[in-house]
Amino acid sequence: MSPRVWKRRIPTSLRQAFEWCKDYARDVHNLSVPQIAEGMGVADHWRLYKWIAGANMPAVKVTAYERCCGINFVSRYLAATGGRLVVQIPTGKTSSAQDVLALQGEVTDAIAALIDFYKGKAEATQTLAKIQGAMEGLAYHHSNVEQHSTPQLPFDTEMEDDS
Repeated sequence: MSPRVWKRRIPTSLRQAFEWCKDYARDVHNLSVPQIAEGMGVADHWRLYKWIAGANMPAVKVTAYERCCGINFVSRYLAATGGRLVVQIPTGKTSSAQDVLALQGEVTDAIAALIDFYKGKAEATQTLAKIQGAMEGLAYHHSNVEQHSTPQLPFDTEMEDDS
């Protein structure tokens, strides 16, 4: 089984966003649900299982959950349902050829999803997720090019969203 490419994933439901955060924490940081609960300050890890299964975590706990897991699928999903794009704050660093090829892959996937959708071969939720991913990637590179003349120091090392 090949490793998952987490950076390109776009959750299509709130429950999926919670589950993917948990899966990311397990796959990348080797954290179990009890360890995540401990990191969040939740005494009973069964409560965390209940929140994930029901996708009904209190809003004040979401940031702690994402910080412990190391990725922000829940926040990104909530922003997307509000009609917003989430763009990682660019630092103005020079992108590698691999970064640009990844962007090209996202755009190609979005166009293929659109073609399949209009042919009746794909569902709207998956098509919208692919389009959103491509738009976020383009917006990141747009901002990164703008910021390139005045690069910032990379202080945002808490979320490892590059996996």
